[in-house]
Amino acid sequence: MKKSVLTRYRVMAYVTGVLLVLLCLSMIAKYLLKIDGAGSFTEVVAIAHGWLYVVYLLFAFDLGSKAKWPVGKQLWVLLAGTIPTAAFFVERKISHELESKIVEPTPVAAKV
Repeated sequence: MKKSVLTRYRVMAYVTGVLLVLLCLSMIAKYLLKIDGAGSFTEVVAIAHGWLYVVYLLFAFDLGSKAKWPVGKQLWVLLAGTIPTAAFFVERKISHELESKIVEPTPVAAKV
């Protein structure tokens, strides 16, 4: 498996995780604290998280299929983007697990 597959998953896990935490905080600001302008911010963050979660799903599925994960593990990783802060912990565990399986390209010997 190439390092780029893991890297793009990691980036999207962090992006999805941050947006989900922001979404939760903005919903608290909107509904519990009733802060002016929180509704607009909540809408923007919700739309961004929704679209980027789809990208996260694609990258996580690609990673799982290349790592040959069982269905249960694949679902666990896919759902991590829906639970606030879970994406950070799952990403860390998956990264440590897969770093040994990454194939580094061998450098081509320079011609003399």
